[in-house]
Amino acid sequence: MLIVTGLAGSKDDALAAAGDVPNLFTLSGAMGAAAAMGLGLALAQPDKRVVVVTGDGELLMNVGTLASIGVMNPPNLSILCVDNGHYGETGWQESHTSRGVDIAKMAEGGGIKQVRTVTEESQIPEASKLLRGSNGASFILLKVAPTDPGKLHRSRDASYNKTRFREAVLGKN
Repeated sequence: MLIVTGLAGSKDDALAAAGDVPNLFTLSGAMGAAAAMGLGLALAQPDKRVVVVTGDGELLMNVGTLASIGVMNPPNLSILCVDNGHYGETGWQESHTSRGVDIAKMAEGGGIKQVRTVTEESQIPEASKLLRGSNGASFILLKVAPTDPGKLHRSRDASYNKTRFREAVLGKN
């Protein structure tokens, strides 16, 4: 499995869940690009599962990518959007989802057939199965409380992180 994250909280969420592993690529400075990068990676690596972990604020920066994912429908791509209703990267301002915007409906409108919204812990096992393997692209919106997840540190050397992830993609580590 290859994991791509957006910025801020989603990066920290993924690092907390997976650890600092070679198959996890955290974007730095490319707000809004996680889903697009995941789509490209899924198309280029059709034999590998690709999971994008992003936040509501980050995904709203490039929401049109959901339509590209829906049209191309790569069977090995899952998007997990952790929605805390805030822009964690830019100072914790409320995002549009705090004001009623529903990103899961945007994913459905973009043509993604397998869309789930998780609001309760009991829904996580089903969402996890969809995330780990589905027949076609999938999108999971995970609604969470607006709390700061804390900071988990990993190397900020972009060249090192890129090389390490590339080796994981190529099966060299």
